[in-house]
Amino acid sequence: MKIQTKITLLFFGLGTVGLILLTASIFYFVSEFNFEDFFKRLEARANLAAEIKIHPDDKSATYQEVRNRYLEKLAEEQDFLIKLDSNNIFKHPAGLTLPETFYDEILKNGKARYNEKNHFYYGGLYHTNWGNYVVVVNAADPYGFKELEALTKILIIVFVVFLVLIFVAGRIFSHYTVKPITSIIKKVNNISANNLNSRLKALKGKDELAELVLTFNNMLNRLETAFETQNNFVSNASHELKTPLAIISGEVELLLAQNNLSEETKAASKVILSHAEKLSHILTSLLGLAQSGFDGKRQNWQKIRIDELVLEVADAVKKIDPEGTIQIDFSELPQDESQLFIDGNLNLLQLAISNILLNACKYSNHQTVKVSVTSKQGRVSVSVIDEGIGIPDEEQQHIFEPFFRASNTGKFQGHGVGLPLTLNIIRLHKGSIGIRSEENVGTEINIMIPVSGF
Repeated sequence: MKIQTKITLLFFGLGTVGLILLTASIFYFVSEFNFEDFFKRLEARANLAAEIKIHPDDKSATYQEVRNRYLEKLAEEQDFLIKLDSNNIFKHPAGLTLPETFYDEILKNGKARYNEKNHFYYGGLYHTNWGNYVVVVNAADPYGFKELEALTKILIIVFVVFLVLIFVAGRIFSHYTVKPITSIIKKVNNISANNLNSRLKALKGKDELAELVLTFNNMLNRLETAFETQNNFVSNASHELKTPLAIISGEVELLLAQNNLSEETKAASKVILSHAEKLSHILTSLLGLAQSGFDGKRQNWQKIRIDELVLEVADAVKKIDPEGTIQIDFSELPQDESQLFIDGNLNLLQLAISNILLNACKYSNHQTVKVSVTSKQGRVSVSVIDEGIGIPDEEQQHIFEPFFRASNTGKFQGHGVGLPLTLNIIRLHKGSIGIRSEENVGTEINIMIPVSGF
């Protein structure tokens, strides 16, 4: 998951939690205000009912008139007058079923509140000269509940709208937050071995991004130095090492051309010449292995048609190993010829594929080697299948390590640098190599390289 997505989700999550708390608080306080207001209205009616019913007189008539004139009739409004005896014991009035805790609270605190669904009850304790009384008033509050339902709908709509706004704001916030990092990534991706002298533009300030740019630039300085050192070594080693070997081989050949050499001298000279040639071959492979890691710094890139490349390599392999048998299958080539072209270095790709074909011919004791070429989903594939000695399962993970040779290759000549060199070349072309092998059955190696333009 990208950092921008993480920031957006975090922003959205925090905003959602805050919005939930806000809407819940609004609903809670509004509902509490409505309930409190309604209970106060019931309390006022309880006080008037007490004045009117406990001791009817002229004042009670006045209270009744005030109640009728100034107080609206509540929905399903009822009031009950309950007289207490000397022990504060009373009978529950008919039609009024309330929990005992409600009455106990009245006797203890002087008043109590209770609501059940849309019905609200208020009870008060009144001490008078005519005795102690409990007045209970109940009524329904349909308008209050309608207001709460309307408020709920409004809060849901506002909640959804603000969720969308929070998400959009999160995307915008994350975009501008990550924008400097995205810019750095694009610039770093454009830097390769071809332009290691490029540097990121220094940022003002001393924040983390400025430190990141400085760190990248310091790393590029070290990489440029390392690449230049390796480049100089490869260039110099090619001349400084090959020249003495060529002189040694030439001198030994001149020595062998003489007729007055003893058999022991001839045998020793042939051993020297053989090992000099072997060392020259190893040196050539090592230099190719090192040079293939330059990410194309000194390579000439061009469009290459893969089927033509395979034919050229097969012809070259047959000249090197005349006993080898190569069977090429082009039956699955696409009709669109543009899907057969890849971008790369012709010499390096020839070297990579020829290494695989030569190994297939050598380790299969010159049995038929099958080569097929396909192109699907923007990638060309070259598959090489042999029926040779195969590779032991426990050793397959090491075959791309330089100088490694499988335990069953003792009677075959080799140096263990062909496949590592091939892997470097294919990676250089942004491709991959897959291998499937079974000992004493055969090996299949599959090379995949992106089509030109992908």
